[in-house]
Amino acid sequence: MVVVGGGAAGVFAAIACAEAGAGTGVTVLEKGAQLLAKVRIAGGGRCNVTHACFDARELAAGYPRGGRALIGPFGVFQPRDTVAWFAARGVALKTEADGRMFPVSDSSATVIDCLLGAARAAGVTLRAGCGVEAIARSEGGGFEVTLGKTESLSCDRVLLATGGCRTAAGGALAVSLGHRLEAPVPSLFTFHVETPWVRELAGVAVSSVEASVPAAGLRERGALLLTHWGMSGPAILRLSAWGARALHDLDYSFPLRINWLPDLDADAVAAELESRRRDQPARLVVNSPVPPLTARLWERLVLAAGIARDTRWADLSRAGRQQLVRQLIRTELPVAGRSLNKDEFVTCGGVRLGEVSFKTMESRVCPGLHLAGELLDIDGITGGFNFQAAWTTGWIAGRAMAGHEA
Repeated sequence: MVVVGGGAAGVFAAIACAEAGAGTGVTVLEKGAQLLAKVRIAGGGRCNVTHACFDARELAAGYPRGGRALIGPFGVFQPRDTVAWFAARGVALKTEADGRMFPVSDSSATVIDCLLGAARAAGVTLRAGCGVEAIARSEGGGFEVTLGKTESLSCDRVLLATGGCRTAAGGALAVSLGHRLEAPVPSLFTFHVETPWVRELAGVAVSSVEASVPAAGLRERGALLLTHWGMSGPAILRLSAWGARALHDLDYSFPLRINWLPDLDADAVAAELESRRRDQPARLVVNSPVPPLTARLWERLVLAAGIARDTRWADLSRAGRQQLVRQLIRTELPVAGRSLNKDEFVTCGGVRLGEVSFKTMESRVCPGLHLAGELLDIDGITGGFNFQAAWTTGWIAGRAMAGHEA
């Protein structure tokens, strides 16, 4: 058994395959210098292992692409199984308020050490710095895997777990064996916003906003982070995931709307401002933030609404109050591009799901070939969903390669 790709899905599949009976007959080939490189940097080095959602259909709703196909596999291996798998090997996970699950150690090294230790204990051969140039069907069955001019491996089955297709070339091995790709485009990216006051607030976080892209019919609610290049945080990342293709078609240039007070409607915001005008007439508007907005953000929003810095509540006109209400619930900002973490980012696109059996992760067009992880046209929102898809598809593929169908 040869696994091409030493990321989360590939290594997990190799362990599952070896532990299910394949033993020392499993080899992982990783082109890069390190195995599990993406695991190492995921979640800011903490590794968001999975998400605390234990209902298959509810969990599947966290995948803009591939969710329906994953419902069955989640009935076989889901976050509860991930937690149990790591716990059995000495790695306890903890759940944060938003459902993300991390190792108690808050270190991705804990996860990596666990995976590599389990692989070695199961007899898996791990080879880094070992790229695959070609894979061909053998005349007598099985596959011939070409590593270079002087080395090749013969095997009965191959698993492709080469990660997201950042370009069409990333899926070249799958294509060479008869598969077709949905065109890859980025998912989970941040927005470039050149508006000066936004960039001046770099580092400011808001716990809950409603962000929308009317041109694409997108709307998400969640935390927002202002950065030196624009906007990030869960609300923006979810917009980018659900709208990956639509935003690509807009060439990442579109108006972004932010409702900074999503728990209040326009009338409630207007009433809040009127109470300040009545109760604090001598106070400066810029010094009277509406919770939970920070003082710095409030000041910038007031000024962006066209209200002079020295305006007192008693002097704020009705038209000025109306403009401030609009600014608070419907700030419109031009987006001009996107930023990707070149190591972490997720792709929308990959091998077409109809060409794979999700009971075994085996190819429907090339018997003996299995596929797992981000190489498939599956991607999740931020919060541990993409790793869970890797564990699930890897587990099913690995066991199927060893002769155990889900």
